[in-house]
Amino acid sequence: MNSIDLIILNFNEVRRRSIKVWTSIHEDKLHWKPDAEAMSCIEMIRHVLESEHYYHLALLNRGSLSAFNSPFENRPFTTVHAELEFADPYRAKFIDTVQSYSEEDLQTIKIDRSDSGYIRDLGDMLLRIAYHESVHTGQLLDYLRTAGVPRIRIWD
Repeated sequence: MNSIDLIILNFNEVRRRSIKVWTSIHEDKLHWKPDAEAMSCIEMIRHVLESEHYYHLALLNRGSLSAFNSPFENRPFTTVHAELEFADPYRAKFIDTVQSYSEEDLQTIKIDRSDSGYIRDLGDMLLRIAYHESVHTGQLLDYLRTAGVPRIRIWD
């Protein structure tokens, strides 16, 4: 197994566990949030899915985008399954792009996100993308704990 295979495995494992959490949230809790300033559960799910699309475009651009016209924007929130279904073609293109990289690309391609305070090798950036989703999955688990909702076991 090479580095690209391991990165894809990591993306798939992170998403599998995210989906376990996301689909465990009862419909009446999807719009719950811990305070007025926070994202709701469904907003956070969309944020993760939309961010992956943004990151994909940033990878192709080799850096931050000067403008981002999100296909996720202005869509009404419905269900987790609807969000996943909508995001599926974007996810497939993202994974295809990651699979197209070579081992050498992981170190030689630079992703310039100076506007966010960093320039990173492609390999580092790919791990950051997966980490972003992982952090929000953990955040949702904390939301569920705070809301007094039983949490699904993701450590299988």
